[in-house]
Amino acid sequence: MDVIQLSSLDHYFADFITRIEGTSRDGLWIAAALVSAVSCRGSVCLDLSRATGYGIVPFQPESGPLQTPALERWRELLAGCATVGTPGDYTPLVLDAAGRLYLHRSWDYERRVAEGILARSALLSIDAAGFAAALDRYFPLAGNEGDLQREAALAALTRRFTVISGGPGTGKTSTVARILALLIELADGDPPVILLAAPTGKAAMRLKQSLGQSAEQLPLSESVRFAMPLEVSTVHRLLGVIPGQSGFRHDRNNQLLCDVLVVDEASMIDLPLMARLLEAVRTDTRIILLGDRDQLASVEAGAVMSDICAGGGPDTVTGDRPAIIQLTKSYRFNDQSGIGVLSRLINAGDGIGALALLTSGLHVDVCWRPLPPDGAFSESFKLAAGKGFAAYARATSPAAALEELERFRILAPHREGRQGVVTLNRLVESVLLPLRLDSSAGFPLLPVMVTGNNYDLGLYNGDTGVVMGTRAEEGQAVFFPAPDAELRRFSSLRLPPHETAFVLTVHKTQGSEFDRVLLILPDQLSDVLSRELLYTAVTRARTRLEIWGKEEVFCRAVERCIERRSGLADRLWKGVQ
Repeated sequence: MDVIQLSSLDHYFADFITRIEGTSRDGLWIAAALVSAVSCRGSVCLDLSRATGYGIVPFQPESGPLQTPALERWRELLAGCATVGTPGDYTPLVLDAAGRLYLHRSWDYERRVAEGILARSALLSIDAAGFAAALDRYFPLAGNEGDLQREAALAALTRRFTVISGGPGTGKTSTVARILALLIELADGDPPVILLAAPTGKAAMRLKQSLGQSAEQLPLSESVRFAMPLEVSTVHRLLGVIPGQSGFRHDRNNQLLCDVLVVDEASMIDLPLMARLLEAVRTDTRIILLGDRDQLASVEAGAVMSDICAGGGPDTVTGDRPAIIQLTKSYRFNDQSGIGVLSRLINAGDGIGALALLTSGLHVDVCWRPLPPDGAFSESFKLAAGKGFAAYARATSPAAALEELERFRILAPHREGRQGVVTLNRLVESVLLPLRLDSSAGFPLLPVMVTGNNYDLGLYNGDTGVVMGTRAEEGQAVFFPAPDAELRRFSSLRLPPHETAFVLTVHKTQGSEFDRVLLILPDQLSDVLSRELLYTAVTRARTRLEIWGKEEVFCRAVERCIERRSGLADRLWKGVQ
């Protein structure tokens, strides 16, 4: 049974709703408190049929446990409340025919996303003769996984909304590079306006680099190569942030002027941002979303990528529905790769099998280490961190230091706690920084990750830089990578909010990859630990993965799948309004 711990915010919201209603009906109060609680946990709505089985712990436990009414009685009670409307009503709460209760704004965002996708789902008419020849040239029939990439191209050329999902190394970027080249070629001298975006600065830079590398390997004509897009923006920058306001410069009344929009790492985009993105793009614009449906969902509400993909299958490429292509063959991890096999076992929810693989010693690229006891953990961790960051500590230039940060990183699920990011970063600092006290000039000190956006400086949430030791009179300088391979230098005093980045939360590493990863699991199960989190952490590693943890915690986390409730999948695939 799910247990919901109500917060003071949930209590205040429920009190607010009952005051507006003018009644103290317990069923309404509990419904309002629960919809607030699940919204704070990432769900878009409260499923009443599931909520009747919840264990509800009030903010003040001494007030006693709370009990929901029987389902049918509860629905009848809510249907009779003035503060609860049906879809289309302008009321604080919205109850749909399936028994899903929404905050009004959440219902509205979901509606806007569904309408934005469905408006682009119809098949387009194309010049079959010229199209077929070009498709064969860029995507020759292969009789295997290559045909899925061909299907992705077919979908993107015949639809205005396509999702290409796949794990690391499945060829998403190389596929979209060929799709863009194909679209440019078929435009016959009038190339389409193509915009590229990603949720974070880091992800945007990686898309720019990988797309450029993929394009270089294609035998393109000079005119097609010249028209290939070069710049990638963050989604927020693309939409145009207005300082001090929640809206964007580009919206339904001032739409982006583009023919094609490609968005990478789409699983990181939450429901409100997706709604605003779709509205800021004309309905005749082709939208191609890239991402991994199995990764962690966005930090904020919704699991948009997963919901969109929920009904996808081979028939969606030719039907009048959103086109969803799932690439399954990994060109990075072969069938013998421990990282690849482990990620598949985790995705399947096989905790015992995943643990058996980790502890078998049969794969050189994965390793399991029992979590050291409290008394020995700090020293064991500092030893491992010192070894892992040794090359970083020896780097003599900002470029070399940043390169080493891409080769090794430590991840943790939690920010706080004994095995949390804050504590672990302090332990790493205690190992590395004393080496620099006497002679720090020219050597890297702290890696930092930006946690807020500064559009004037061009620094965005997720950007990683390195503080270099300098002579005292020069002050500290922080260097960040730039898309053109040059480095950007800033005074540490000018940086937007940032934090030490030897150790990162798994959420913060979405859109990043490292050669070697050390994952430190907590000593107890928590709400944060899940199959999606472990899959995301494991697939950050390219060549080597080491996990420290307790066997029971690991297995239970693999078996625990996060469910974010929404009605988006039903709207897209079942015609629910």
